[in-house]
Amino acid sequence: MPIHWTISHPSRLVVAVCKDVVSLGDIEAYLDSVMVQDSMPYRKIFELHDATSGLSDDDMMALGARIQAYASLPEPMGPLAIVALTDEQHEYARRYATLATARRPIKIFRELHLARHWLDTLDPREPAA
Repeated sequence: MPIHWTISHPSRLVVAVCKDVVSLGDIEAYLDSVMVQDSMPYRKIFELHDATSGLSDDDMMALGARIQAYASLPEPMGPLAIVALTDEQHEYARRYATLATARRPIKIFRELHLARHWLDTLDPREPAA
């Protein structure tokens, strides 16, 4: 599976690491797990690591629509730090951030430690502003 994730309920943090070619189905499986485990309000790191996108433009639109649907739920969405190492990953992350509009902080980083530092400045018990 191209996306491996852990959900820490005590620290209210989700960490996902992507490798290989990531498809819409892979991302949907990740989102389903986050939703089922009641961790949508948690802080999240989504690290693209050695990943390449297998998402078409239609897949990106579908993913954006899915996130917008989650954003309409009463439960808030937690902040998201995307770690994109390459220019191509950064472009996909930027497109995602544009299409997946929600009331939550989202930032794109080139380095994991900077993403983690940013998330650590946010209170894990407070809903996203």
